[in-house]
Amino acid sequence: MNAEPKRRNPRAGGRAARHALRAAPLAADVTPVRAGLPGGTFNPLSQDDILAIHEAALTALEEIGLADAPPSGVEIMTRAGATLGEDKRLRFPRALVMQSLELAAREITLQGRDPAHDLHLSGSKVHYGTAGAAVHMVDVETGTYRESTLQDLYDAARIADRLDNVHFLQRPMVPRDIPDAQEMDLNTLYACVSGTTKHIGTSFVDAVTVPMCLEFLREVAGSDEAWRARPFVSNSNCFVVPPMKFATESCLVMEACIDAGMPVLLLSAGQAGATAPAPIAGAIVQAVAECLAGVVYVNAMAPGHPAIFGTWPFVSDLRTGAMSGGSGEQALLTAGCAQMHRFYGLPGGAAAGIADAKLPDMQAGWEQGISNTLAGLAGLNMVYEAAGMHASLLGFCLESLILGDDLIGQALRCVRGIEVNSDTLALDTMRSTCLGGPGHYLGTDQTLRLMQTEFIYPALADRSSPKEWEENGRPELLKKATARKEEILGQRSNAVFDAGLDARLRARFPVKLPVQ
Repeated sequence: MNAEPKRRNPRAGGRAARHALRAAPLAADVTPVRAGLPGGTFNPLSQDDILAIHEAALTALEEIGLADAPPSGVEIMTRAGATLGEDKRLRFPRALVMQSLELAAREITLQGRDPAHDLHLSGSKVHYGTAGAAVHMVDVETGTYRESTLQDLYDAARIADRLDNVHFLQRPMVPRDIPDAQEMDLNTLYACVSGTTKHIGTSFVDAVTVPMCLEFLREVAGSDEAWRARPFVSNSNCFVVPPMKFATESCLVMEACIDAGMPVLLLSAGQAGATAPAPIAGAIVQAVAECLAGVVYVNAMAPGHPAIFGTWPFVSDLRTGAMSGGSGEQALLTAGCAQMHRFYGLPGGAAAGIADAKLPDMQAGWEQGISNTLAGLAGLNMVYEAAGMHASLLGFCLESLILGDDLIGQALRCVRGIEVNSDTLALDTMRSTCLGGPGHYLGTDQTLRLMQTEFIYPALADRSSPKEWEENGRPELLKKATARKEEILGQRSNAVFDAGLDARLRARFPVKLPVQ
């Protein structure tokens, strides 16, 4: 009796082909997700809502105005057409605001040290990155918090540099081991610029610090001309202290940065129910009004200077008054702000991805996921604080930064949306499969062709069956993130300065980070 012929596993060929395809690198323009995908499909505000918020913001600027501008700012803005009342508040006529909007830059490019990381901000193009001023680091092994250090900041920059879905690095933590404010600002720059070739955002404690930091950046760039041609660092500037007051010292910093050709983030960070109105709409009105005042300020100084409309209102848990960055209300607030940026046609940024959870757990996952996804769907140009941030901005976690890369990848896939055309409707493939074909789509040409460009696969998340998971030793997500962290930090930074430049920098400036 003849032996039964061996049956071929119909999935074997397809599986091998799929593995081969996944191993092959893709060109940047055909990857399933990438920086600058257009969003804008989620719109919690109607057109009437947007116009009402716009009118309310203009009324607030005309009737309430802002206090505490520095003398230089008063001179700049009154020369442009603002009026200084007897109560020392600057008020802004509607015509002045609209004229300033006409002068403002509509499209800007935030450069990286490596041009491959340049970010083109316009329309509804979406980019995700870090931000914040956390004062603690989360230790996932012990579940405890400790003060953040300069080495932590450098490590965060090196990790962000290797994460495809983290498009920029804004300083996510404060190095608490450097007590001197000027030295802290300089060393923050050193740690970030030597850790990543992506665009960097940072803040400065006061205007006295700015000249030294700009000299540092010119030295790295090679000259003042080279720096001005490609400013790879922007100034995150809290130029207002909500409600409706200028932050005097920060305004002076902003003026110095604009003079030096540095892009600025005009950041208004009121807290609904505390330093901003409790209603979500009211919080947006105040943030828009404050940032419109910033648009007047910037364009009265330097028409068309690159500036990001940074409406960053946060939500309070009104039971306690504590910030609630991981709430559904925060996700809606950020999405509404994105709509206002698009209404004005200005490059915009706001906060998302913040976890109130103290550790990278399930709570952190839903908090970071919902706000990052809605921000992207709303077409927010710059999604700040998108990865790594815990405890309502008080703690930063390197493992969470790594896990955030997977999370943002899924959010970006939602932003990309569903493409409908003659190929994706798949009628020809359905005919050949169902009418005399194998009865499944696992090995079809279309499946193999689209598996890498239509679908995104997480780097660390586990999609195995329970049986495979057991056979693989029951891998734990946080342990995998820690292993990936150690792998990255065991490698030399892509952005490390050459020996000659590093020696010159250390001779001229108080660099504290050890030679790498």
